[in-house]
Amino acid sequence: MRSQSSSAAQGGVARREAVGAPPPDFETFFRVSLDLLVIRDSAFRIVKVNDAWEKTLGYRPDELEGQPMLSFIHPDDVAPSHAQMVTVASERDVKEFLNRYRCRDGSYRWLEWRAHQHGDLVYGVARDVTERIALEAEMRAARAEAEAANQAKSEFLANMSHEIRTPLNGVIGVAAALARGDLAPAHREMVELILTSGQTLERVVSDVLDFSKIEAGRLDLEIRPFDLRRETEGLLDLFRGRAEEKGLAFEAVYGSGAHGWFEGDAVRIKQVLGNLLSNAVKFTAKGRVRVAIDLDDASGGDLAALRIEVSDTGIGFDEAFARRVFQRFSQADGSITRQFGGTGLGLSICRALVEMMGGEILADSEPGQGARFRLRIPLKRVAERWAEDVRPALSAAGADPARPLRVLLAEDHHINQRVVELILAPAGVELTKVENGADALHALSLAEFDLVLMDMQMPVMDGVAATRAIRALEAAAPHRPRTPVVMLSANAMRQHREEAFAAGADLHLAKPVTAASLLGALDQALDPASDHRAAREA
Repeated sequence: MRSQSSSAAQGGVARREAVGAPPPDFETFFRVSLDLLVIRDSAFRIVKVNDAWEKTLGYRPDELEGQPMLSFIHPDDVAPSHAQMVTVASERDVKEFLNRYRCRDGSYRWLEWRAHQHGDLVYGVARDVTERIALEAEMRAARAEAEAANQAKSEFLANMSHEIRTPLNGVIGVAAALARGDLAPAHREMVELILTSGQTLERVVSDVLDFSKIEAGRLDLEIRPFDLRRETEGLLDLFRGRAEEKGLAFEAVYGSGAHGWFEGDAVRIKQVLGNLLSNAVKFTAKGRVRVAIDLDDASGGDLAALRIEVSDTGIGFDEAFARRVFQRFSQADGSITRQFGGTGLGLSICRALVEMMGGEILADSEPGQGARFRLRIPLKRVAERWAEDVRPALSAAGADPARPLRVLLAEDHHINQRVVELILAPAGVELTKVENGADALHALSLAEFDLVLMDMQMPVMDGVAATRAIRALEAAAPHRPRTPVVMLSANAMRQHREEAFAAGADLHLAKPVTAASLLGALDQALDPASDHRAAREA
C-alpha cells in the first residue's frame, strides 16, 4: 500500500485494513476505470470508490468513503436498493439493478449495477444510464402517442367509411333498382352513368381503407375452402362485359390444372385479379385484354401454386416506372391521373396482399406496347365440397311456398330503407320496416319472420345489441325457431364483421348494397344446408 500524507487518508487506510484492504493492483484499476467502482462492507458502508464518482455525481472519493451507501440513494429507491444489498449477501451476485443516486447539486442520476460479494466485501460496478433511461421514456411516450394516433386514425376511418358508404348505398342501390326497370335509352344511359360513378367511388373508398389497414398491420387473411373456377368465372364475366363495351377483345384461358377446391383467401385473390383486370381495361383503348389462370402441381401432393397472368395492348409504361409500379400513390405521370383517375394505391395493395399470401407479383411493359402482370400464390388443395351450387329460390327459401317471404328490416336511414324495399319488391317479399334494434325486438315478439336484415349502427339499440338479444330470446325458448340475421353495415372493417358474428349474425353484408349482393345474401342465409355456426361474409 502506498504511503499516505494526511491523517484523513491514514484514517481511510485504517478503515480499509479493518475490513481487508484491496490488493495493490486495484489502485491502477480504480484510477483508470470510467465506470463507477465501489467496495462496501457488510454494514453497507462505502470502503473505497474511484475518481469516476466525482466526474459523475460531483463527490470526491474522501467525501464518500466511510459513508452509508443508502444515504445517497433516492428515497423512492431506498427499499429496493436495501433488498438488493441483502440479496447479494446470500446469492453473491447482483446484475442489472437500477436505482437513482443523488448528485452534489441535488439532482439524481440513474445507475445500473453489477455486484459480487467476496469474503466480507462487496465489489460493485455502476454505469451512468440516465440518458438511456430518458431516451427509453421518450420512446415509450412516442410509442404510446403513435398507438393513440393509430387508434384515432382507425376510428376516423371507420366513421368515414360509415358516413360515405351510407349515402353511397342509396345512390348505388336506387340506380341498380332503376337499371332493372323498363327505361328509355336516354334514361338508361343516365342511370348507368350514376351506377358506374357510384361503383368507382365505392372502389376508391375500399382502396383507402385497405391501404390504411395494411399500413397499420390490421389486415388479416380469411383462409377458407373455395372452388377456383366458381370464384373466378363470375369476375371474368364481369370484366369481359366491360372490355366489350370499349370494343376490346377479352380472352380468358384456364390451364388444364386450374380447377378444384383449394384453401386460401378467395376474396383477396379476386381483389388482386379484379384490380389487375380493371387496370388492363382502363389503360387499353384498342386491341385486347388476356388473362391466363393455371396451377403448378410440381410437388405431386396437396400443395400447388396458382399462376395468373394478365396482359393487355394498352399504353404500357417504361422501365423506370416498372421499378416503382407497386409503390403507393404511383402513377406514370400527372396526365395519367387526370385522364384515367385512380388513387395510385391499387397495385400497392395487390403486392401487399400477394406477399401476405406467401406469393410474388411481377410486372413488365414497354411504352405503347401494353403491360403484363404475373403473380404466383401458393395454395393447398382440399377435398371437393359439393359438385354444384344448389341454392333454394328466394321466393320459397325457408318459408311456406303458399305465402310470401317475411323479412324484418331494422334500418334508421330512410333512403336505405327505400333501397331495400325497391330491391325486394319484385321478388314478392313481405317487408316490415323498423328504425332501431328495440323496435325490431318488439316486432319479433308480435310476429314470426323468415329473416331479419339488421343495420349495425342505429339509435336507441344498435344492431349488435339487438342481435345478441334475439339469440338470448331463442336460447331461453327452445321451441322458438331460429331466425337468420343478416347484418347490414357501412362499417367494412374486420373488427366490425367479427363483432357482428360474435353477436350471432349469420352473414355480414357491407354497404353499398346492390340487388345482386342483397338477394344473394338472403339466399345464403335461408339455405337449409347452411351451417349457421360458421360466420360468413356475403
